[in-house]
Amino acid sequence: MDAEASRDTSLQNEIRRNQDQPLQLWRGSHTPLGATLYQDGVNFAIYSQNAEKVVLCLFDENGNETQLELVEQTYKVWHGFVPGMQAGQQYGYRFYGPYDPEKGHRFNPHKLLIDPYAKATSGPIQWNPSIFPYKEGDDSDGTSFDEQDSAAYMPKGIVIDDRFQWGADRSPRIPWSETIIYEAHVKGFTKMHPGVPEGIRGTYNGMCHPDVINYLKDLGITAIELLPIHQHVEEEHIQRKGLHNYWGYNTIGYFAPDWRYATNPRNGSQVQEFKNMVREFHAAGIEVILDVVYNHTAEGNQLGPMLSFKGIDNASYYRLDLKNLNYYADYTGCGNTLNVINPHVLRLITDSLRYWVTEMHVDGFRFDLASALARGFHEVHQLNSFFNILHQDPILSEVKLIAEPWDLGADGYQVGNFPDHWAEWNDKYRDTVRSFWKGDGGRIADLGYRLMGSSDLYASSGRGPCASVNFITAHDGFTLNDLVSYSQKHNEANLEDNRDGNDNNISTNWGFEGPTDDPAINAIRSRMKRNFLAVLCLSQGVPMITGGDEMGRTQQGNNNAYCQDNEISWVHWDTADRDLFRFTKKLLKLRKAHRVFHRRNFFEGESLRAGGKKDVLWFNPSGEEMNEEEWTKHYAKCLALEMTGTAINEHDEKNALICDDNFIWMLNASELDMEFNFPKAAQHSQWQIIFDTAQDWPDQAHFFNADQKYKVMSRSTVLLMEKRTQPGFESF
Repeated sequence: MDAEASRDTSLQNEIRRNQDQPLQLWRGSHTPLGATLYQDGVNFAIYSQNAEKVVLCLFDENGNETQLELVEQTYKVWHGFVPGMQAGQQYGYRFYGPYDPEKGHRFNPHKLLIDPYAKATSGPIQWNPSIFPYKEGDDSDGTSFDEQDSAAYMPKGIVIDDRFQWGADRSPRIPWSETIIYEAHVKGFTKMHPGVPEGIRGTYNGMCHPDVINYLKDLGITAIELLPIHQHVEEEHIQRKGLHNYWGYNTIGYFAPDWRYATNPRNGSQVQEFKNMVREFHAAGIEVILDVVYNHTAEGNQLGPMLSFKGIDNASYYRLDLKNLNYYADYTGCGNTLNVINPHVLRLITDSLRYWVTEMHVDGFRFDLASALARGFHEVHQLNSFFNILHQDPILSEVKLIAEPWDLGADGYQVGNFPDHWAEWNDKYRDTVRSFWKGDGGRIADLGYRLMGSSDLYASSGRGPCASVNFITAHDGFTLNDLVSYSQKHNEANLEDNRDGNDNNISTNWGFEGPTDDPAINAIRSRMKRNFLAVLCLSQGVPMITGGDEMGRTQQGNNNAYCQDNEISWVHWDTADRDLFRFTKKLLKLRKAHRVFHRRNFFEGESLRAGGKKDVLWFNPSGEEMNEEEWTKHYAKCLALEMTGTAINEHDEKNALICDDNFIWMLNASELDMEFNFPKAAQHSQWQIIFDTAQDWPDQAHFFNADQKYKVMSRSTVLLMEKRTQPGFESF
């Protein structure tokens, strides 16, 4: 028997001995909420505004239930202390009160409920009619009352001992301007990794395996953004199809790391394994950002199951349709929306966020459908309490906050409108860059803004380029490989007759739908992938790479693989495109080495420094500065700019003026080769060719005399750096 199993056995024996004694319930405390382990027992506290009676339900290893009524109530928090209780105890709740859906109340003591503050849960929900609050067959409005007991089919909360040897762990605290985000899925990233031991593939421990961390460090990543790891529920209709909720955007536990990614989820070990993962990432200088879903829960609408919030206090936790309180206000497209107007719901969210920062040591959050959190009674606005709380909070105001700045309600699209301290997923960047490289006309004006950090979106609010999280692809949509390999989505594996997923992908297959042996098509596809990555890595703002894009990962044309927990979604390390990986690695090394590609402030253009040069000069193929009319030409599909590194006008931490090299960047998305003249001031220098996506990355210095024309091949981009006064080849 290994040491961990021995500890588990001893713990169960201790719990059994305690349960042989009559359980006592002391008054306890209303704070903190949840199940809190102390030396002499466990305190339980749970909020409900409208409940009339609350029962704590304790379960042994055989599923036998012991009930203790919480008779103490303070500020609408029901609480009690069970002396002698140990870590590992499983528990849930039953709530008594009115069952009156038309008034918003759905109390049903026949349904066992998960504690919203549970720090670990025991396993999956087993779909059964008893977990629904209404009678089977009531598929119209869900107002009937069901008396079947759901306890046998519900996961239980687990009392955990959250002590952990953090050692000297500390957040890397990477500045926004130096941040490079890598979006990945805990399971899918390591499930097929040959260097990770099979027993820990697809887990928190697998994610922090040295081979995985070394790969990310070698690539140049500074922050790993994990798809949801909060405890989530797999929808019944998906399971009936033999599929699974892979992405995890269906949360039921805002404090519990998902047990699916633990190597041994007995007694809440997923908490320890998650902490170990964070500690290892921090030791490598990599931040951990969580994708979080506080806009809705897994309980759905009036026809959804009763798992937690709905039975604890439906009218408090959810936004209800004011015309008929039996129905839910749905700004998320998932059946319900959390009621952030209620201060106790706000507390739930902020308590959860603080827990993940203070106890789990994460470094930031990406908020799914963040506009739903910014709504007052209906409209979206910056004065919402959610923003105010986060901005004044001494803990949460210091971590990275990233918004997905839209929801599905009216006026939910809010790109550029989030307040200070927030960065945003910039889908205008995604769409503009895709459209430009696809060859669409009339895109160069928008592209100019996107390359420079989208000042048209963020400058007026006083934010800088780092407010823009730039991305070409994300988990939702095509991979980079599929973006250049498919003109249409191919979601047949989702078993929805290819109706799901976005139809507007701004993609093209370059001559054949899907994989091909045609060398010409494969060559243009490879070039286009390099083009996309070059723009992403060198644009002002914060780049986000979708896990596997740098090695050519494909989802076989599926642009909505949320239900594909299989090789469609997992990273195939054995077929990785090593040339594309090396190209991406060089790009990120180049970005890090030169401040001109990751400025804290926007280029000013007209700000004259360094011998009269502008900090950025846009020029046309004749070498002349572009005029207003040229930006609007629909046929224009090429663009060039000179960036003056000596005119950055930023200072380092010692207040020394930052200087950099000068660069010329030329982009040609047309089907024709284009010859560029250099601006007159640049013709007095030699320029080193850093890369040309129409060719291999040079392994030694190649210089170009600027008094000649430079031919930029069709559908390619070129970067050149001015030759230094002190010669030397800078290798990337």
